[in-house]
Amino acid sequence: HISGTQEESRFSSGVAICLLRSLRRSFHSAIIKTNKQGNVAEHNMADETGGAVAGSELIEASADQGFPEIGGPAKKRFKAGDKAASKSDKLEHRLGGILCCAVCLDLPRSAIYQCTNGHLMCAGCFTHLLADARLRDETATCPNCRTVISRELCSRNLAVEKAVCELPTECQFCASELPRAHIERHEADLCEERLTRCSYSRIGCQWRGPHHELEVHTAVCSHPLKTGGEVMDALELIDQQLHKEQMLYNTIFELLSFEKITFNDLQFKPYRTDEFIHKLYYETSRFTAFGSQWVVKARVNDNQRDPTQSCERTLSYHLVLKSKATSAMAIHFMILKGPFGDMKVNPRLYQHEFSEAAMESPYQPLPLLDSAECNKLLAAKAFNFRLIMFHVTK
Repeated sequence: HISGTQEESRFSSGVAICLLRSLRRSFHSAIIKTNKQGNVAEHNMADETGGAVAGSELIEASADQGFPEIGGPAKKRFKAGDKAASKSDKLEHRLGGILCCAVCLDLPRSAIYQCTNGHLMCAGCFTHLLADARLRDETATCPNCRTVISRELCSRNLAVEKAVCELPTECQFCASELPRAHIERHEADLCEERLTRCSYSRIGCQWRGPHHELEVHTAVCSHPLKTGGEVMDALELIDQQLHKEQMLYNTIFELLSFEKITFNDLQFKPYRTDEFIHKLYYETSRFTAFGSQWVVKARVNDNQRDPTQSCERTLSYHLVLKSKATSAMAIHFMILKGPFGDMKVNPRLYQHEFSEAAMESPYQPLPLLDSAECNKLLAAKAFNFRLIMFHVTK
């Protein structure tokens, strides 16, 4: 009977030790989570073991073993991160990450478009996506959700445009923060650190510096004191540029005096070649000029194999005579924006003598403002222009 009692007591003490160990582990995990959970765990454990003494002993044991308190280190970490996160916690910086373009991840400077699911794209990236799809003969999709995008399906988000205009941005010269709607005028006319040329740059002074130093430099500039012979080199460069412009104007005025002049308002429409890789090209409908049938054709990046691999986009065009050439015709021609178009082009005059052996003029660059303007035209289904032709009779 005595041995049985001892075995029962040993068994009971073993169970109690196992129970205390499991409770201790659960209590420690509760302490690590939160102080409140630790206090609740302590109270429950004291109830289960039949007294508060065991709970207090466990608390002392956990303190002796070096379990950290939750309150202190958390506060220290918060204080240490305050300064580092102060800039990123500003509302304007958080909004900048939300309102940025989904393609270039920059805040748009012009119109903002959104797909049917609300993802934002700046005007440049939007037209670039449409242009790439046109070149690949594919359907343009949103880079985020892959829904179809087009001029008809996407809409401008005026609320986001106005919000972005009010977000601050840094001046590239003085680093002061101003609303985006005002930064362009500030950098161009108001900033004291903006780069400025010398007032005597027309006579050869190459100085460039901050605007607030212009007055000091002008007072000590040596170019006003130079003789006429010393400033002739600078004046010759200016004269050369003016001479080129004057020649263009004189040529146009002379051509306008000719008897045979015609202009046509045309439209470039996209087509595909029959090659294995279908290349994009543009062509107008046939039109009549000087008693003959003509067509204007255009190609992208000088017929590059895959224009989508280039970030720079250009258009070149040529004039094609479709009627039989009974005699040689010397034709001067140029493309303008026209009354129905909106492309930004710097008009340039070209010439070619058409005959039976030369029914097509060489491809000439369409002098658009920049690559973004070319993308805008490629993104459109068609674009309008005016072609002026001068027939020079011998």
